[in-house]
Amino acid sequence: MRSGIIDSGPEAAERLARPLPEAVRAGVVEAAAELIGALPADEVPLPLRRFARFERRKRAKLAGQHIAGQLEKDEAFRERVAGPLAEAQPELAEAVREGRPPPAADPVRVAVLAYLLRPAGWTRLVEAARAELERSASASEGEAAERRIAELRAEVAAARTARSAEVDRLRAELRDAKSEVAELRRKLHESRTRAKAAQERADALAESTEQELAAAREGTAAADKELRKLRSKLERAETSAEAARRASREGRNVDDVRLRMLLDTLVDAAQGVRRELALPSTIARPADVVAGAGPDRPGHAALPGRALSDDDPHLLDRLLTLPQVHLLVDGYNVTKTGYGGLPLADQRTRLLSGLGGLAAQTRAEVTCVFDGAELDAPVAIQAPRGVRVLFSRPGSTADELIGELVRAEPPGRAVVVVSADREVADAARRAGAPPAPSTLLLRRLGRS
Repeated sequence: MRSGIIDSGPEAAERLARPLPEAVRAGVVEAAAELIGALPADEVPLPLRRFARFERRKRAKLAGQHIAGQLEKDEAFRERVAGPLAEAQPELAEAVREGRPPPAADPVRVAVLAYLLRPAGWTRLVEAARAELERSASASEGEAAERRIAELRAEVAAARTARSAEVDRLRAELRDAKSEVAELRRKLHESRTRAKAAQERADALAESTEQELAAAREGTAAADKELRKLRSKLERAETSAEAARRASREGRNVDDVRLRMLLDTLVDAAQGVRRELALPSTIARPADVVAGAGPDRPGHAALPGRALSDDDPHLLDRLLTLPQVHLLVDGYNVTKTGYGGLPLADQRTRLLSGLGGLAAQTRAEVTCVFDGAELDAPVAIQAPRGVRVLFSRPGSTADELIGELVRAEPPGRAVVVVSADREVADAARRAGAPPAPSTLLLRRLGRS
């Protein structure tokens, strides 16, 4: 709105000397914007129809100047805007028409109604509202100024306190810094003193080291000279030793020839005695005289023994290298340890097949013993070459038969018992036969 709003109608004699207060103008425009949205399109003043589609807040903001101008010159539109306000506040509207608004009434509402209704003296009511708003603004500004002054005074006091505390802190830091500088100077003096002493010691040590190095060089030269002499002596000694070895080899060759002739004579004599006495070409082994059920006799399976841990993976390999070694195998103990899920016949076949290959490789005497006390049908077994197969007699076990085989061997012969049964292993150890766990044999057969 422009300054000096002029009314066109019976109130033309009354007009404002200054523009409406901003709060009053906003209230008038807001009321008109509300009415425009509620009126039918053909009842909205023509200049404002393009704003009727806007949202109310947007309409009051964008069309405020146009609405204010239309209110100023269109009395009918102004009265229509005043209607809803008067209906909403009938007592206040009546008091404004009479020119006696309540003292406690909101000056902005009184001024809005006075501007729209235009009763006699309406400009006085608008100016009174303006004065009241200005007093309120002045009072608010004064209170705000007082609050700001109080805040500034508090900030100044706080700043003074903070500055005093900062000064005290800086003074304390300065004292600490001076103390630290003094301490650093003292340490620097001590460090310089120690460095000087260390330099002196280093110089003395360098001098002594140089002397020792010179002495070491002299000693090295003497040692090199002595080493050359010793190498010369060594060469002469090696030459003498080589000559002695050649002479020894020549003498040993003569002795070897004589020894070979003697052995050939003894062998020929032994063969002659064998032919003269008609002795057989081979002799029975001790295990052949132990009574046991052969592979063509009935036998039964026994319960599997306990598996032991492998103490030494190379134990069995070392034992099999002994000359004329006799390997006694607790048959079912080994098969139940390695492949107990197979039928007994398949277990025996698999084990004996592996033992046949082991006997061919090591040329050891191999005897495999099975429990046969409870077998109710004959067992036909084709024993591999080099493997003796025995079943325990009725009323005895394979463990007992193994014990008999161990005791039948002459003292001093190498006998190895393969079983995971602790009792069998302990009995074999007491009889002087080293035991080996079943797992070692199974591993050895797996490599074959």
